[in-house]
Amino acid sequence: MVTLGVERLLNDRFETVDGERLGLITNPSGTDSNLTTTIDLLDAREEFDLRKLFGPEHGIRGDAQAGVKVEDSIDERTGLPVKSLYGDQKQLTPEMMDGIDTIVYDMQDVGCRFYTLIYTLGYALKGVAEAGKRMVVLDRPNPISPLSVAGNRIDDEVASFVGAYELPIVHGMTVGELATYFNGEFDVGADVEVVEMRGWSRSDWFSDTGLPWVYPSPNMPTPGTATLYPGMCFFEGTNLSEGRGTTKPFELVGAPWIDADDWATELSNQGLEGVAFRPAYFSPTFSKHERENVTGVQIHVLDRDAIDPVTVGLTVLASAFTTYDDCEWIAYDDEFFVDKLAGGSYLRETIDAADASAEPREIAETIADRWEDDRTEFLDVRDDYRRY
Repeated sequence: MVTLGVERLLNDRFETVDGERLGLITNPSGTDSNLTTTIDLLDAREEFDLRKLFGPEHGIRGDAQAGVKVEDSIDERTGLPVKSLYGDQKQLTPEMMDGIDTIVYDMQDVGCRFYTLIYTLGYALKGVAEAGKRMVVLDRPNPISPLSVAGNRIDDEVASFVGAYELPIVHGMTVGELATYFNGEFDVGADVEVVEMRGWSRSDWFSDTGLPWVYPSPNMPTPGTATLYPGMCFFEGTNLSEGRGTTKPFELVGAPWIDADDWATELSNQGLEGVAFRPAYFSPTFSKHERENVTGVQIHVLDRDAIDPVTVGLTVLASAFTTYDDCEWIAYDDEFFVDKLAGGSYLRETIDAADASAEPREIAETIADRWEDDRTEFLDVRDDYRRY
């Protein structure tokens, strides 16, 4: 079994925070291998002086849905004050850290650029540096680490809280590695220390670690969800349901105007490795097409070692838009949300310009080929920050 960063802190790295007043950034995924939360572990031990909690998107206890503003509060279990990092303020401020010497970060990432928890980490590093404080990152496995690095490096001009720090879509790093990458590549200048795991290999899927999965957000229920997420998240920028409001987010996709059988057949004929498609019928309990009868497909991962989730997602997306006229891109404040996810307009414009007779997989590969130089460039940069 992998020994987590939090377990090493408790067992043999106590001196890392000895005598310091602590703030903790965490959520329900911050647990040890026995499922005791990092909050409770630090609060229960007299050696640790835990003073304050900081909550990311979805909140400290994970009870807020995606995109919902989180307010400051008092944690009912411990009585500790909770400062929100997903409200009016996403960056740690000196006022938030008053009375704190060191910020501890312990949350499970999913290995994908779109996931906001890693930007909570990045923004926290900036805040720590500006306030002259210190950060300790308790490392955790990247659950999709065996997947190849994939996608473009997002440009600073289109950076947002769903994509920043020149990351590709699948980055292949742990949160500890990301912390040192953010700090080093972007001259953040924070005093940061990583408590590394023991027994983890970059070739390990999450199921190889011996650890229980605690979902880090309400729509990331399983490591299988995380495997498809790097490609299927693009549907968040469309008027199709990406399965939010069902038990299979990012595995189910559809809309009321889709012919489930025809679409499943077309996607099955694309020759995508590692996955299979079946017609699916569902009714989301919230989010897009709430309580409507939605028709589409479920994507089944048959061989996770063969799958390229970005190509899968791009193929499904291209198929939907070249087959069904009712498919649309969602815009907020005159900005297409898919452009924020994709790091620019190339994905959207390429799909919009495609002829209806074009093979969806060929469209997907055209987009992926455009991103190849970025992908290989990042591999060279990443080597400087690998710890495992």
